[in-house]
Amino acid sequence: MTGQRGTPSNPANRFTDREIEVDLEGLAAAALAAGDDAIPAPRTRFFEDASRTILSENDSPDLPFDVSVNPYRGCEHGCSYCYARPTHEYLGLSAGLDFETQIIVKREAPALLRAELMKRSWRPRLLALSGVTDCYQPVERVLRITRGCLEVLAEFRNPVGIVTKNALVTRDADVLARLAEHDAVQVFVSVTTLDADLAGELEPRASRPRKRLEAIAELARAGIPVGVLVAPVIPGLTDHEMPSIVAAAKEAGATMASWQLLRLPHGVKQLFDDWLALHRPLRRDKVLDRVRELRGGALNDSTFVTRFRGEGEWARQLEQLFKLALARAGLSGMRAAGCSTAAFRRPGPQQRGLFGGGVARS
Repeated sequence: MTGQRGTPSNPANRFTDREIEVDLEGLAAAALAAGDDAIPAPRTRFFEDASRTILSENDSPDLPFDVSVNPYRGCEHGCSYCYARPTHEYLGLSAGLDFETQIIVKREAPALLRAELMKRSWRPRLLALSGVTDCYQPVERVLRITRGCLEVLAEFRNPVGIVTKNALVTRDADVLARLAEHDAVQVFVSVTTLDADLAGELEPRASRPRKRLEAIAELARAGIPVGVLVAPVIPGLTDHEMPSIVAAAKEAGATMASWQLLRLPHGVKQLFDDWLALHRPLRRDKVLDRVRELRGGALNDSTFVTRFRGEGEWARQLEQLFKLALARAGLSGMRAAGCSTAAFRRPGPQQRGLFGGGVARS
């Protein structure tokens, strides 16, 4: 066991020639000496981000936004397949255990966001929370940085799109409802599988599937546009669940749905291969072979558009399966939802005072 971590390894950063190895045998011996049969999880550490900018721009034609705010770098959820893991290598860290145990927090994000929106150069448009790692990972419960950003966006009535796999998003239903009054928000709850045991192995510190469906229901009751993102679809492991996930989300109150195929950039290929060997050894060859069929013989394809859907006959079958599930449930797609910028405003000193500045403090 790895003590609720998505991976037990910490492979070398692709930009360096040094590797940090976790002494699993030593950890196991220490656990047994303490009367525990599980290897203790490495302690999570948090570091302050001192950057003075908060907006990330992108020009990807297959994303529905061109600017995002990422309150955190790295993610406690520890999803074994996470395509964002290699971003930690730009910090000189590993895409393995470091990604889920060395978390960078941007405590000043709300204040920096307000400063950006106050600029006359800011063009009101959909802003994503987050474009990379989950803005509702567990530490958000304490730091409340994402909530601070949402308070700023509600103050300015600037539209925001959220994708999360954590039911913590319901905590902020009050702020999201204020944005919904101006057609300025959409939330997508990511569901990979309805199998709680599989989810616990794939996404050890994310909310379990039942909690995510309950979150969809709670947001829907609050009048917040909410959908399901069936992602990542893992061929040979979770692809057969697409219809049941869409149906369950519809029953919970979702009005939108989309899907994305498993992505394995850089070192994530080996990390996910290791996960399969440990947790689903009998499925390993089938999953990897199917991925290669969808990726032109490789385990990853970074080409715009096809990176999310794959190519070839299996890709067409997955797309047809999803469209059929969408039609049966009577749901719309992600792009069909949209958000409005019509209510955007730059509040004066009086309005800013109402929300106390929106800066999150622990």
